[in-house]
Amino acid sequence: MTGRLLTGRALVTGGTSGIGLAFAEALAARGCDLVLVARDGDRLEGTAGALREKHGVDVEVLKADLGDRTQVDIVVARLTDRDQPIEVFVNNAGKGVHARLATDDTSEHEQAIDLMITAVVVLGAAAARTMRERGHGVIINVSSVAGLITMGGYSAVKSFVRTYSESLSLELAGSGVQVTALLPGWVRTEFHERAGIRTSSIPSSLWLEADRVVADCLADVEKRRVRSVPSARFKVLAWLAEHAPRAAVRKVTARLVSGRR
Repeated sequence: MTGRLLTGRALVTGGTSGIGLAFAEALAARGCDLVLVARDGDRLEGTAGALREKHGVDVEVLKADLGDRTQVDIVVARLTDRDQPIEVFVNNAGKGVHARLATDDTSEHEQAIDLMITAVVVLGAAAARTMRERGHGVIINVSSVAGLITMGGYSAVKSFVRTYSESLSLELAGSGVQVTALLPGWVRTEFHERAGIRTSSIPSSLWLEADRVVADCLADVEKRRVRSVPSARFKVLAWLAEHAPRAAVRKVTARLVSGRR
């Protein structure tokens, strides 16, 4: 496939804040019309209005809680609409997971699995089969560098997203559909505050801005890369997480985990 990949209409889940909003801004700046998906209807309408005014693009809104399987189907229907096709799908909606694994209440983990595994698989399948029929499209799944290490339930979930994305890319090879897994490190958003995660132990040099993360990811998409790790520093850290001795990686991870509690 030749030509620009990032054109047409883009659907972004979790598109009203953080990385999702940065994707919406960047894609709108490229001239892409948008479909924004989030739980907060008022925030959706406000964000949509601001993007329309700033970029002059069409912005639809879909209010849906992607932790609820029946509401996921609302987004499936939009992804598979052949009359108004989605050319770029950003599977971004997520939440922090701070609960211990050895607990009698696993509800936080179950909710994370519903939102960041089940919804990712269901929506990814809908986008993939529809785009494959057309012979073109882009799917970006937001994983995390945390998925390369062992930092509890969140790492486990994001490890799945990375493996799933790379597997989907193999399945769609030659179809014209580009699949990219985004593995950001620590990004300055409201994500950590919402999750109740302490960040004081994280060196300031390791924080990235959401706009930078998204710009790097979209550049990697255009280069048809299956994995995007924004910034040189996190590329190095990701390489070490995968290739350094596991005992050493676990030791460093243990220190990070203790500083977040």
